[in-house]
Amino acid sequence: MTKKSKNRLVLSLGYLVLTVGCLCVLLPLSWMVITSLKSMADITLSKGIDLFPSGPTFENFINIWKEYPIASYIKNSLAAVGGSTVFGVICAALCGYGLSRYEFKGKAFLLSFLLVTQMFPAVMKIIPYYKILVSVHLNNTALGLLIVYASFSIPFCTWMMYGYFRSIPTGLDEAARVDGSSALHTFFKIILPIAVPGLVATVIYAFLQNWNEYMFASVLMSSDEKKTITYAISTMADAYKIQWNYLMCAAMISSVPTLGVFVIMQKYLIAGMTAGAVKE
Repeated sequence: MTKKSKNRLVLSLGYLVLTVGCLCVLLPLSWMVITSLKSMADITLSKGIDLFPSGPTFENFINIWKEYPIASYIKNSLAAVGGSTVFGVICAALCGYGLSRYEFKGKAFLLSFLLVTQMFPAVMKIIPYYKILVSVHLNNTALGLLIVYASFSIPFCTWMMYGYFRSIPTGLDEAARVDGSSALHTFFKIILPIAVPGLVATVIYAFLQNWNEYMFASVLMSSDEKKTITYAISTMADAYKIQWNYLMCAAMISSVPTLGVFVIMQKYLIAGMTAGAVKE
């Protein structure tokens, strides 16, 4: 076999692997979209697997907005998740920059401790978090859930920003200090704009992690009007009736903010990757 044939074989295998991977990702999403367009009769009377609905309908989306306060659920999620993402990423960026630029006693222990906090199962933390929020009268509030979500994202986001800041030459900081720039001015005006790709990746990670969270939202938010969208979707199915078309509609609606984050952040991620302060 010639070298050219081997390259073609490797390329073909690569495309095959990518195709299988794409199918694994797209098949559940496609099924969700198809089910959301089916009527309840199509779902209950179907005797096999119907890849396409007999009569696609958008009434499910209209009815679910009438029967459930979807807008309120999404607003609750955006308040808790958006606030925790902003607060958590700011803290993580500042902490990651400090850890990457300064040496101090206990630095290695602090970095290890941040990783250790991610090793405990989330179910172990529910009762302590609940008791703490009750003691400070923040249970069943968006602020309480925001604080909990921020505490989830800060440790790992700090590691993400720490790793990215370490890839930025310290010569930029030294040059800024020679020009009389303070540490904070150097961070916000010089280092942070260069770290846009890492910052965007951290924002996306924090937002997705908190947006998809279910367990803490179900325990800490007891009022129906304060439910998050992920918790609210689970309550749409009961012991007597499961409307799969409504569930899929709600799932599609809940995915819109995450898609919006990707669309908005994509251009900043690409712009940050193609720009840089140090050129060869």
